[in-house]
Amino acid sequence: MAVSKELLEILVCPKCKGEVVLTDKKDGLVCGACRLCYEIKDDIPIMLIDQAKPL
Repeated sequence: MAVSKELLEILVCPKCKGEVVLTDKKDGLVCGACRLCYEIKDDIPIMLIDQAKPL
């Protein structure tokens, strides 16, 4: 089971409240403004700023 389309539509970057987009591998959510990638583990987005990976 992947992250639902409905969830992706309402999720925003916790740092800037901007839009996040799914990575090509569908293993993370990327905020273009902050240049951060939030990992998806076990189909759960980890939307914690301190655990985000810089791009």
